[in-house]
Amino acid sequence: MRHGGKILSDQLAIQGVTRVFSVPGESFLAALDGLYDSGIANVVCRQEGGAAMMAEAHGKLTGQPGVLFVTRGPGATNASAGLHVAMQDSTPMVVFVGQIARDHRDREAFQEVDYRGLFGGLVKWVAEVDQVERLPEYIARAFSVAQAGRPGPVVLALPEDMLSSAAEVADRARVVVPRAATPDVAPILEALRGASRPMIIAGGPGWSAQAARDLETFAQAAQIPVAVAFRRQDYMDNRAPTYAGDLNVGPNPALMARLRAADALLVLGCRLGDIATQGYTALDPADPGKTIVHVHPDPDQINTTYQAEVPVVADAGAVVAALAPRGGELPGWPAEVAGARASYEAWITPKPTPGAVRLEEVIAHLDAVLPEDAILTNGAGNYAAFLHRYYRWRQYGTQLAPTSGSMGYGFPAAVSAALHAPDRTVVCLAGDGCFQMTLNEMSTAIQHGAAPIVIVANNGRYGTIRMHQEKTYPGRVSGTALANPDFAALAQAYGGKGWVVTEQAQFAPAFDAARACGTLAVIELKLDPDMLSTGQSLSDLAGS
Repeated sequence: MRHGGKILSDQLAIQGVTRVFSVPGESFLAALDGLYDSGIANVVCRQEGGAAMMAEAHGKLTGQPGVLFVTRGPGATNASAGLHVAMQDSTPMVVFVGQIARDHRDREAFQEVDYRGLFGGLVKWVAEVDQVERLPEYIARAFSVAQAGRPGPVVLALPEDMLSSAAEVADRARVVVPRAATPDVAPILEALRGASRPMIIAGGPGWSAQAARDLETFAQAAQIPVAVAFRRQDYMDNRAPTYAGDLNVGPNPALMARLRAADALLVLGCRLGDIATQGYTALDPADPGKTIVHVHPDPDQINTTYQAEVPVVADAGAVVAALAPRGGELPGWPAEVAGARASYEAWITPKPTPGAVRLEEVIAHLDAVLPEDAILTNGAGNYAAFLHRYYRWRQYGTQLAPTSGSMGYGFPAAVSAALHAPDRTVVCLAGDGCFQMTLNEMSTAIQHGAAPIVIVANNGRYGTIRMHQEKTYPGRVSGTALANPDFAALAQAYGGKGWVVTEQAQFAPAFDAARACGTLAVIELKLDPDMLSTGQSLSDLAGS
Protein backbone atom coordinates (compact mmCIF):
# COMPACT_ATOMS: atom_id res chain seq x y z
CA MET A 1 0.00 0.00 0.00
CA ARG A 2 1.27 3.47 -0.92
CA HIS A 3 -0.35 6.86 -0.57
CA GLY A 4 -0.91 8.83 -3.77
CA GLY A 5 2.13 11.03 -3.27
CA LYS A 6 4.40 8.00 -3.08
CA ILE A 7 2.75 6.40 -6.13
CA LEU A 8 3.30 9.67 -7.99
CA SER A 9 6.99 10.04 -7.07
CA ASP A 10 7.68 6.39 -7.91
CA GLN A 11 6.09 6.91 -11.31
CA LEU A 12 8.19 10.04 -11.92
CA ALA A 13 11.34 8.08 -11.17
CA ILE A 14 10.27 5.40 -13.66
CA GLN A 15 9.75 8.12 -16.29
CA GLY A 16 13.34 9.24 -15.78
CA VAL A 17 12.65 12.44 -13.83
CA THR A 18 15.64 13.61 -11.79
CA ARG A 19 14.59 17.18 -10.95
CA VAL A 20 11.28 18.95 -10.40
CA PHE A 21 10.46 22.60 -9.77
CA SER A 22 7.87 23.73 -7.26
CA VAL A 23 6.33 26.30 -5.00
CA PRO A 24 4.89 24.31 -2.05
CA GLY A 25 1.21 24.26 -1.13
CA GLU A 26 -0.93 22.43 1.39
CA SER A 27 -2.96 20.99 -1.46
CA PHE A 28 -0.19 18.58 -2.44
CA LEU A 29 1.50 17.74 0.85
CA ALA A 30 1.33 14.03 0.02
CA ALA A 31 3.32 14.67 -3.16
CA LEU A 32 5.96 16.57 -1.19
CA ASP A 33 6.12 13.62 1.19
CA GLY A 34 6.54 11.27 -1.75
CA LEU A 35 9.45 13.33 -3.06
CA TYR A 36 11.15 13.33 0.37
CA ASP A 37 13.22 10.17 -0.11
CA SER A 38 12.68 9.64 -3.84
CA GLY A 39 16.11 10.81 -4.97
CA ILE A 40 14.41 13.40 -7.17
CA ALA A 41 15.73 16.92 -6.58
CA ASN A 42 13.04 19.46 -5.73
CA VAL A 43 14.01 23.01 -6.71
CA VAL A 44 11.87 25.20 -4.46
CA CYS A 45 11.14 28.53 -6.16
CA ARG A 46 9.75 31.88 -5.06
CA GLN A 47 6.82 32.31 -7.45
CA GLU A 48 5.00 29.88 -9.69
CA GLY A 49 5.64 31.88 -12.86
CA GLY A 50 9.39 31.64 -12.35
CA ALA A 51 9.10 27.98 -11.39
CA ALA A 52 7.14 27.22 -14.57
CA MET A 53 9.74 28.97 -16.71
CA MET A 54 12.51 26.97 -15.02
CA ALA A 55 10.66 23.74 -15.77
CA GLU A 56 10.10 24.84 -19.38
CA ALA A 57 13.81 25.65 -19.80
CA HIS A 58 14.68 22.23 -18.37
CA GLY A 59 12.45 20.67 -21.03
CA LYS A 60 14.19 22.66 -23.77
CA LEU A 61 17.65 21.64 -22.56
CA THR A 62 16.96 17.95 -22.04
CA GLY A 63 14.24 17.12 -24.57
CA GLN A 64 12.42 15.43 -21.66
CA PRO A 65 9.37 16.94 -19.95
CA GLY A 66 10.12 19.60 -17.39
CA VAL A 67 8.09 18.81 -14.26
CA LEU A 68 6.34 21.42 -12.12
CA PHE A 69 4.31 21.25 -8.90
CA VAL A 70 2.07 24.19 -7.94
CA THR A 71 -0.81 24.63 -5.59
CA ARG A 72 -4.44 25.30 -6.44
CA GLY A 73 -6.01 28.63 -7.40
CA PRO A 74 -3.44 31.45 -7.41
CA GLY A 75 -0.56 28.98 -7.66
CA ALA A 76 -1.97 27.56 -10.88
CA THR A 77 -2.84 30.94 -12.37
CA ASN A 78 0.63 32.29 -11.56
CA ALA A 79 2.14 29.32 -13.41
CA SER A 80 0.12 29.94 -16.57
CA ALA A 81 2.73 32.31 -18.03
CA GLY A 82 5.25 29.47 -18.19
CA LEU A 83 2.67 27.11 -19.66
CA HIS A 84 2.02 29.61 -22.45
CA VAL A 85 5.77 29.64 -23.20
CA ALA A 86 5.84 25.84 -23.32
CA MET A 87 2.85 25.68 -25.65
CA GLN A 88 4.07 28.27 -28.14
CA ASP A 89 7.65 26.96 -27.99
CA SER A 90 6.58 23.29 -28.36
CA THR A 91 8.37 22.27 -25.15
CA PRO A 92 7.45 19.05 -23.31
CA MET A 93 6.22 19.78 -19.79
CA VAL A 94 4.12 18.00 -17.14
CA VAL A 95 2.45 20.15 -14.49
CA PHE A 96 0.84 18.83 -11.30
CA VAL A 97 -1.66 21.19 -9.70
CA GLY A 98 -3.07 20.66 -6.22
CA GLN A 99 -6.87 20.65 -6.11
CA ILE A 100 -9.59 20.93 -3.46
CA ALA A 101 -11.02 17.76 -1.91
CA ARG A 102 -13.47 15.95 -4.15
CA ASP A 103 -16.44 16.30 -1.80
CA HIS A 104 -16.03 20.12 -1.76
CA ARG A 105 -16.56 20.57 -5.49
CA ASP A 106 -18.96 23.11 -6.98
CA ARG A 107 -19.28 25.14 -3.78
CA GLU A 108 -16.65 27.74 -4.72
CA ALA A 109 -14.51 26.25 -1.98
CA PHE A 110 -11.25 27.90 -0.95
CA GLN A 111 -9.14 28.39 -4.12
CA GLU A 112 -11.45 26.18 -6.20
CA VAL A 113 -10.81 26.33 -9.95
CA ASP A 114 -12.07 24.24 -12.85
CA TYR A 115 -8.70 23.38 -14.40
CA ARG A 116 -10.16 21.88 -17.54
CA GLY A 117 -11.82 25.21 -18.21
CA LEU A 118 -8.81 27.28 -17.14
CA PHE A 119 -6.14 25.45 -19.10
CA GLY A 120 -8.21 23.85 -21.87
CA GLY A 121 -7.13 26.33 -24.54
CA LEU A 122 -3.61 26.79 -23.20
CA VAL A 123 -2.09 23.29 -23.04
CA LYS A 124 -2.10 20.04 -25.03
CA TRP A 125 -4.13 18.09 -22.47
CA VAL A 126 -5.58 18.74 -19.03
CA ALA A 127 -7.23 16.20 -16.73
CA GLU A 128 -8.17 15.68 -13.09
CA VAL A 129 -7.30 12.40 -11.36
CA ASP A 130 -10.21 11.22 -9.20
CA GLN A 131 -8.97 7.73 -8.31
CA VAL A 132 -5.62 7.11 -6.64
CA GLU A 133 -5.46 3.70 -8.34
CA ARG A 134 -5.32 5.41 -11.74
CA LEU A 135 -2.36 7.70 -10.99
CA PRO A 136 0.15 5.52 -12.92
CA GLU A 137 -2.18 5.48 -15.92
CA TYR A 138 -2.67 9.24 -15.98
CA ILE A 139 1.01 10.01 -15.39
CA ALA A 140 2.19 7.66 -18.12
CA ARG A 141 -0.31 9.21 -20.52
CA ALA A 142 0.78 12.72 -19.53
CA PHE A 143 4.41 11.95 -20.32
CA SER A 144 3.45 10.44 -23.66
CA VAL A 145 1.18 13.31 -24.71
CA ALA A 146 3.76 15.91 -23.63
CA GLN A 147 6.39 14.39 -25.94
CA ALA A 148 4.44 12.97 -28.89
CA GLY A 149 3.86 14.82 -32.15
CA ARG A 150 4.28 18.50 -31.45
CA PRO A 151 5.51 18.50 -27.82
CA GLY A 152 3.87 20.75 -25.26
CA PRO A 153 2.58 21.14 -21.70
CA VAL A 154 0.15 18.78 -19.95
CA VAL A 155 -1.67 19.55 -16.69
CA LEU A 156 -2.89 17.00 -14.14
CA ALA A 157 -5.03 18.30 -11.25
CA LEU A 158 -4.70 16.26 -8.05
CA PRO A 159 -7.49 16.51 -5.45
CA GLU A 160 -5.79 16.55 -2.04
CA ASP A 161 -7.94 13.78 -0.55
CA MET A 162 -7.22 11.54 -3.54
CA LEU A 163 -3.51 12.21 -3.24
CA SER A 164 -3.37 11.40 0.47
CA SER A 165 -5.40 8.19 0.18
CA ALA A 166 -3.66 4.82 -0.18
CA ALA A 167 -3.92 2.00 -2.67
CA GLU A 168 -2.14 -1.10 -3.85
CA VAL A 169 -1.48 -0.54 -7.53
CA ALA A 170 1.08 -1.65 -10.11
CA ASP A 171 3.40 0.93 -11.66
CA ARG A 172 3.38 1.63 -15.37
CA ALA A 173 6.58 1.16 -17.39
CA ARG A 174 8.43 4.12 -18.85
CA VAL A 175 6.54 5.34 -21.89
CA VAL A 176 7.82 4.75 -25.39
CA VAL A 177 6.86 7.92 -27.22
CA PRO A 178 5.17 7.30 -30.59
CA ARG A 179 7.02 8.79 -33.54
CA ALA A 180 6.12 9.05 -37.19
CA ALA A 181 8.16 6.77 -39.44
CA THR A 182 10.96 8.45 -41.38
CA PRO A 183 9.48 9.11 -44.81
CA ASP A 184 10.98 8.65 -48.22
CA VAL A 185 12.78 11.95 -48.83
CA ALA A 186 12.75 11.56 -52.63
CA PRO A 187 9.72 13.91 -53.02
CA ILE A 188 11.57 16.55 -50.98
CA LEU A 189 14.62 16.32 -53.20
CA GLU A 190 12.46 16.40 -56.32
CA ALA A 191 10.66 19.56 -55.18
CA LEU A 192 14.00 21.29 -54.54
CA ARG A 193 15.64 20.05 -57.73
CA GLY A 194 13.41 22.17 -59.95
CA ALA A 195 13.93 25.39 -57.98
CA SER A 196 15.98 28.42 -58.95
CA ARG A 197 16.06 30.17 -55.55
CA PRO A 198 15.42 27.60 -52.80
CA MET A 199 15.73 28.26 -49.08
CA ILE A 200 15.58 26.12 -45.95
CA ILE A 201 13.81 27.36 -42.79
CA ALA A 202 14.61 25.38 -39.64
CA GLY A 203 12.69 25.66 -36.37
CA GLY A 204 10.22 24.01 -34.04
CA PRO A 205 10.61 20.73 -32.15
CA GLY A 206 12.48 17.53 -32.91
CA TRP A 207 16.03 18.88 -32.96
CA SER A 208 19.25 17.64 -31.38
CA ALA A 209 22.99 18.22 -31.67
CA GLN A 210 23.10 15.51 -34.32
CA ALA A 211 20.21 17.07 -36.22
CA ALA A 212 22.05 20.41 -36.25
CA ARG A 213 25.11 18.69 -37.73
CA ASP A 214 22.98 16.84 -40.28
CA LEU A 215 21.34 20.08 -41.37
CA GLU A 216 24.73 21.69 -41.89
CA THR A 217 25.97 18.65 -43.83
CA PHE A 218 22.95 18.62 -46.13
CA ALA A 219 22.93 22.37 -46.73
CA GLN A 220 26.64 22.41 -47.53
CA ALA A 221 26.44 19.47 -49.95
CA ALA A 222 23.26 20.79 -51.58
CA GLN A 223 24.44 24.42 -51.53
CA ILE A 224 21.16 25.83 -50.18
CA PRO A 225 20.99 28.83 -47.79
CA VAL A 226 19.48 28.15 -44.37
CA ALA A 227 17.48 30.58 -42.24
CA VAL A 228 16.34 29.66 -38.75
CA ALA A 229 13.09 30.62 -37.06
CA PHE A 230 12.77 33.14 -34.23
CA ARG A 231 15.02 32.24 -31.29
CA ARG A 232 16.16 28.95 -32.83
CA GLN A 233 19.63 30.23 -33.71
CA ASP A 234 21.43 27.29 -32.11
CA TYR A 235 19.88 24.88 -34.63
CA MET A 236 22.89 25.42 -36.87
CA ASP A 237 26.44 26.66 -36.36
CA ASN A 238 26.17 30.33 -37.28
CA ARG A 239 29.70 30.23 -38.71
CA ALA A 240 28.64 27.73 -41.40
CA PRO A 241 28.89 29.15 -44.95
CA THR A 242 25.27 28.23 -45.67
CA TYR A 243 23.84 29.96 -42.57
CA ALA A 244 21.85 33.03 -43.63
CA GLY A 245 20.45 34.37 -40.33
CA ASP A 246 17.24 34.28 -38.33
CA LEU A 247 13.66 35.30 -39.09
CA ASN A 248 12.91 37.42 -36.03
CA VAL A 249 10.82 40.40 -34.98
CA GLY A 250 13.41 42.86 -36.32
CA PRO A 251 14.91 40.83 -39.16
CA ASN A 252 17.63 41.56 -41.66
CA PRO A 253 15.75 43.25 -44.53
CA ALA A 254 17.95 41.45 -47.05
CA LEU A 255 16.98 38.08 -45.57
CA MET A 256 13.29 38.94 -45.72
CA ALA A 257 13.73 40.00 -49.37
CA ARG A 258 15.37 36.63 -50.03
CA LEU A 259 12.43 34.85 -48.37
CA ARG A 260 9.99 36.76 -50.58
CA ALA A 261 12.00 35.97 -53.70
CA ALA A 262 12.50 32.26 -52.97
CA ASP A 263 10.65 29.92 -55.30
CA ALA A 264 10.90 26.87 -53.01
CA LEU A 265 10.94 26.56 -49.23
CA LEU A 266 11.92 23.49 -47.25
CA VAL A 267 10.34 24.20 -43.86
CA LEU A 268 11.82 21.87 -41.22
CA GLY A 269 9.80 21.75 -37.99
CA CYS A 270 8.81 25.42 -38.07
CA ARG A 271 5.10 26.32 -37.93
CA LEU A 272 5.75 29.17 -40.38
CA GLY A 273 3.86 31.65 -38.24
CA ASP A 274 3.58 35.41 -38.04
CA ILE A 275 7.09 36.16 -36.71
CA ALA A 276 8.89 34.20 -39.45
CA THR A 277 6.75 35.84 -42.12
CA GLN A 278 6.58 39.40 -40.69
CA GLY A 279 2.91 39.20 -39.86
CA TYR A 280 2.17 37.06 -42.92
CA THR A 281 3.33 39.84 -45.24
CA ALA A 282 6.51 38.18 -46.55
CA LEU A 283 4.42 35.18 -47.57
CA ASP A 284 0.82 35.76 -48.57
CA PRO A 285 -1.22 32.85 -47.16
CA ALA A 286 -3.64 33.15 -50.09
CA ASP A 287 -0.87 33.05 -52.69
CA PRO A 288 2.65 32.44 -51.36
CA GLY A 289 4.02 32.22 -54.91
CA LYS A 290 6.39 29.37 -54.16
CA THR A 291 6.57 25.64 -53.62
CA ILE A 292 6.37 24.75 -49.92
CA VAL A 293 7.71 21.50 -48.52
CA HIS A 294 6.53 21.39 -44.91
CA VAL A 295 8.01 18.91 -42.45
CA HIS A 296 6.33 18.79 -39.04
CA PRO A 297 5.64 16.00 -36.52
CA ASP A 298 2.04 17.14 -36.03
CA PRO A 299 -0.22 16.78 -39.09
CA ASP A 300 -2.54 19.43 -37.66
CA GLN A 301 0.22 22.04 -38.10
CA ILE A 302 0.58 21.42 -41.83
CA ASN A 303 -1.79 23.32 -44.16
CA THR A 304 -3.13 25.41 -41.27
CA THR A 305 -2.03 28.71 -42.84
CA TYR A 306 0.12 27.89 -45.86
CA GLN A 307 -0.74 25.02 -48.17
CA ALA A 308 2.13 22.58 -48.64
CA GLU A 309 2.71 21.01 -52.03
CA VAL A 310 4.78 18.36 -50.25
CA PRO A 311 3.45 17.72 -46.70
CA VAL A 312 5.69 15.49 -44.58
CA VAL A 313 4.54 14.29 -41.16
CA ALA A 314 7.81 13.51 -39.38
CA ASP A 315 10.34 14.82 -36.88
CA ALA A 316 12.65 17.37 -38.48
CA GLY A 317 15.64 15.56 -37.00
CA ALA A 318 14.71 12.29 -38.69
CA VAL A 319 14.23 14.02 -42.04
CA VAL A 320 17.57 15.87 -42.00
CA ALA A 321 19.28 12.61 -41.01
CA ALA A 322 17.85 11.04 -44.17
CA LEU A 323 18.71 14.08 -46.29
CA ALA A 324 22.29 14.56 -45.04
CA PRO A 325 23.94 11.93 -47.26
CA ARG A 326 21.91 12.94 -50.32
CA GLY A 327 22.66 16.65 -50.65
CA GLY A 328 25.04 15.96 -53.52
CA GLU A 329 22.13 14.72 -55.64
CA LEU A 330 20.92 18.30 -56.05
CA PRO A 331 22.36 20.71 -58.62
CA GLY A 332 23.42 23.23 -55.97
CA TRP A 333 22.87 26.99 -55.76
CA PRO A 334 26.27 28.43 -54.73
CA ALA A 335 25.39 31.95 -55.86
CA GLU A 336 22.33 31.95 -53.59
CA VAL A 337 24.45 30.70 -50.69
CA ALA A 338 27.14 33.32 -51.28
CA GLY A 339 24.64 36.14 -51.52
CA ALA A 340 22.76 35.07 -48.41
CA ARG A 341 25.96 34.69 -46.42
CA ALA A 342 27.27 38.09 -47.50
CA SER A 343 24.03 39.77 -46.40
CA TYR A 344 24.21 37.98 -43.03
CA GLU A 345 27.81 39.05 -42.41
CA ALA A 346 26.98 42.63 -43.30
CA TRP A 347 24.00 42.53 -40.93
CA ILE A 348 26.06 41.35 -37.93
CA THR A 349 28.65 44.10 -38.36
CA PRO A 350 27.90 46.25 -35.29
CA LYS A 351 26.19 49.58 -35.81
CA PRO A 352 27.23 52.10 -33.11
CA THR A 353 24.63 53.21 -30.57
CA PRO A 354 24.78 56.29 -28.35
CA GLY A 355 26.25 56.35 -24.86
CA ALA A 356 29.32 55.50 -22.80
CA VAL A 357 28.20 51.85 -22.56
CA ARG A 358 27.26 50.28 -25.88
CA LEU A 359 25.30 47.06 -25.94
CA GLU A 360 26.62 46.03 -29.34
CA GLU A 361 30.17 46.05 -27.93
CA VAL A 362 29.05 44.02 -24.91
CA ILE A 363 27.66 41.34 -27.23
CA ALA A 364 30.79 41.44 -29.39
CA HIS A 365 32.86 40.75 -26.26
CA LEU A 366 30.64 37.81 -25.31
CA ASP A 367 30.94 36.47 -28.86
CA ALA A 368 34.72 36.67 -28.62
CA VAL A 369 35.33 35.19 -25.16
CA LEU A 370 32.56 32.72 -24.35
CA PRO A 371 33.21 29.00 -24.89
CA GLU A 372 31.25 27.29 -27.64
CA ASP A 373 29.07 25.41 -25.14
CA ALA A 374 28.08 28.53 -23.16
CA ILE A 375 24.32 28.80 -22.65
CA LEU A 376 22.72 32.20 -23.28
CA THR A 377 19.23 33.11 -22.15
CA ASN A 378 16.93 36.10 -22.51
CA GLY A 379 13.35 37.20 -22.11
CA ALA A 380 11.69 39.89 -24.20
CA GLY A 381 12.66 43.45 -25.02
CA ASN A 382 14.69 45.52 -27.47
CA TYR A 383 17.87 44.56 -25.60
CA ALA A 384 17.42 40.98 -26.86
CA ALA A 385 17.69 42.16 -30.47
CA PHE A 386 21.34 43.01 -29.82
CA LEU A 387 22.01 39.46 -28.69
CA HIS A 388 20.12 37.89 -31.60
CA ARG A 389 21.79 40.12 -34.17
CA TYR A 390 25.40 40.17 -33.00
CA TYR A 391 26.05 36.90 -31.15
CA ARG A 392 26.93 33.77 -33.14
CA TRP A 393 25.64 30.49 -31.73
CA ARG A 394 27.96 27.56 -32.37
CA GLN A 395 26.24 24.54 -30.79
CA TYR A 396 22.77 23.14 -30.34
CA GLY A 397 21.39 23.49 -26.81
CA THR A 398 22.99 26.86 -26.09
CA GLN A 399 20.04 29.23 -26.63
CA LEU A 400 17.13 29.52 -24.21
CA ALA A 401 14.66 32.19 -25.27
CA PRO A 402 10.86 32.30 -25.52
CA THR A 403 9.42 32.31 -29.01
CA SER A 404 6.24 33.38 -27.21
CA GLY A 405 7.92 36.70 -26.40
CA SER A 406 7.43 36.37 -22.64
CA MET A 407 9.13 38.92 -20.42
CA GLY A 408 10.80 37.59 -17.29
CA TYR A 409 11.84 34.31 -18.92
CA GLY A 410 15.59 34.78 -19.21
CA PHE A 411 16.55 34.70 -15.54
CA PRO A 412 14.56 31.61 -14.43
CA ALA A 413 15.81 29.86 -17.57
CA ALA A 414 19.38 30.74 -16.60
CA VAL A 415 18.87 29.34 -13.09
CA SER A 416 17.51 26.13 -14.57
CA ALA A 417 20.41 25.90 -17.04
CA ALA A 418 23.00 26.50 -14.32
CA LEU A 419 21.49 23.69 -12.23
CA HIS A 420 21.37 21.34 -15.22
CA ALA A 421 24.89 22.12 -16.46
CA PRO A 422 26.93 23.51 -13.54
CA ASP A 423 30.18 23.04 -15.47
CA ARG A 424 29.11 25.35 -18.30
CA THR A 425 29.01 29.15 -18.43
CA VAL A 426 25.44 30.44 -18.31
CA VAL A 427 24.73 34.06 -19.22
CA CYS A 428 21.35 35.77 -19.01
CA LEU A 429 20.83 39.00 -20.90
CA ALA A 430 17.93 40.91 -19.36
CA GLY A 431 16.34 44.31 -19.63
CA ASP A 432 15.66 46.31 -16.49
CA GLY A 433 11.94 45.65 -16.91
CA CYS A 434 12.36 42.02 -17.90
CA PHE A 435 14.66 41.18 -14.97
CA GLN A 436 12.35 42.73 -12.39
CA MET A 437 9.54 40.36 -13.36
CA THR A 438 11.38 37.34 -11.93
CA LEU A 439 14.46 38.59 -10.07
CA ASN A 440 13.07 37.21 -6.81
CA GLU A 441 14.37 33.87 -8.12
CA MET A 442 17.85 35.11 -7.14
CA SER A 443 16.92 33.59 -3.80
CA THR A 444 16.27 30.26 -5.54
CA ALA A 445 19.64 30.44 -7.29
CA ILE A 446 21.51 31.05 -4.04
CA GLN A 447 19.60 28.34 -2.15
CA HIS A 448 20.26 25.67 -4.76
CA GLY A 449 23.78 26.69 -5.78
CA ALA A 450 23.06 27.99 -9.29
CA ALA A 451 25.65 30.49 -10.54
CA PRO A 452 24.43 32.22 -13.72
CA ILE A 453 25.76 35.59 -14.82
CA VAL A 454 23.06 38.21 -15.43
CA ILE A 455 23.79 41.23 -17.61
CA VAL A 456 21.09 43.85 -17.01
CA ALA A 457 20.57 46.39 -19.78
CA ASN A 458 19.27 49.34 -17.76
CA ASN A 459 17.80 52.16 -19.82
CA GLY A 460 15.06 53.08 -17.35
CA ARG A 461 12.10 52.04 -19.47
CA TYR A 462 10.09 49.32 -21.11
CA GLY A 463 12.11 49.94 -24.26
CA THR A 464 10.14 47.95 -26.83
CA ILE A 465 6.84 49.52 -25.84
CA ARG A 466 8.42 52.98 -25.77
CA MET A 467 9.71 52.39 -29.30
CA HIS A 468 6.25 51.49 -30.59
CA GLN A 469 4.74 54.34 -28.57
CA GLU A 470 7.15 56.84 -30.09
CA LYS A 471 6.32 55.61 -33.59
CA THR A 472 2.56 55.64 -33.06
CA TYR A 473 2.04 58.51 -30.60
CA PRO A 474 5.25 60.59 -30.80
CA GLY A 475 6.10 62.73 -27.82
CA ARG A 476 3.31 61.31 -25.65
CA VAL A 477 5.17 59.12 -23.17
CA SER A 478 2.69 57.13 -21.09
CA GLY A 479 3.21 54.10 -18.89
CA THR A 480 6.68 53.09 -20.10
CA ALA A 481 9.08 54.70 -17.60
CA LEU A 482 10.63 52.59 -14.83
CA ALA A 483 12.00 53.23 -11.34
CA ASN A 484 14.84 50.76 -10.83
CA PRO A 485 16.79 49.47 -7.85
CA ASP A 486 20.56 49.19 -7.64
CA PHE A 487 20.70 45.78 -9.32
CA ALA A 488 24.27 45.04 -8.24
CA ALA A 489 23.49 45.85 -4.60
CA LEU A 490 20.33 43.75 -4.80
CA ALA A 491 22.34 40.76 -6.01
CA GLN A 492 24.70 41.22 -3.06
CA ALA A 493 21.74 41.41 -0.68
CA TYR A 494 20.61 37.99 -1.93
CA GLY A 495 24.12 36.61 -1.36
CA GLY A 496 25.55 36.99 -4.86
CA LYS A 497 28.01 39.41 -6.42
CA GLY A 498 27.33 42.58 -8.34
CA TRP A 499 29.00 45.19 -10.54
CA VAL A 500 27.83 48.44 -12.12
CA VAL A 501 29.27 49.40 -15.52
CA THR A 502 29.15 53.07 -16.47
CA GLU A 503 31.98 53.09 -19.05
CA GLN A 504 32.66 50.56 -21.80
CA ALA A 505 36.15 49.75 -20.51
CA GLN A 506 34.65 48.51 -17.23
CA PHE A 507 32.69 45.68 -18.79
CA ALA A 508 35.42 43.19 -19.70
CA PRO A 509 37.01 43.14 -16.21
CA ALA A 510 33.57 42.99 -14.58
CA PHE A 511 32.66 40.01 -16.76
CA ASP A 512 35.94 38.27 -15.96
CA ALA A 513 35.28 38.77 -12.25
CA ALA A 514 31.72 37.48 -12.62
CA ARG A 515 32.94 34.32 -14.35
CA ALA A 516 35.48 33.73 -11.61
CA CYS A 517 33.27 34.42 -8.57
CA GLY A 518 31.54 31.01 -8.50
CA THR A 519 28.15 32.34 -7.44
CA LEU A 520 25.20 34.30 -8.79
CA ALA A 521 26.58 37.41 -10.48
CA VAL A 522 24.78 40.52 -11.76
CA ILE A 523 26.38 43.13 -14.01
CA GLU A 524 24.29 46.26 -14.42
CA LEU A 525 24.90 48.25 -17.61
CA LYS A 526 24.01 51.92 -17.32
CA LEU A 527 22.81 52.65 -20.83
CA ASP A 528 22.19 56.01 -22.43
CA PRO A 529 18.44 56.80 -22.37
CA ASP A 530 18.69 57.74 -26.05
CA MET A 531 19.62 54.13 -26.92
CA LEU A 532 16.52 52.35 -28.17
CA SER A 533 17.29 49.48 -30.56
CA THR A 534 20.01 48.08 -32.80
CA GLY A 535 19.02 50.42 -35.59
CA GLN A 536 17.39 53.46 -33.98
CA SER A 537 17.72 55.90 -31.11
CA LEU A 538 15.00 58.01 -29.58
CA SER A 539 16.50 61.08 -31.22
CA ASP A 540 16.37 59.28 -34.58
CA LEU A 541 12.65 58.70 -34.12
CA ALA A 542 12.05 62.25 -32.95
CA GLY A 543 13.72 63.56 -36.09
CA SER A 544 11.84 61.29 -38.45
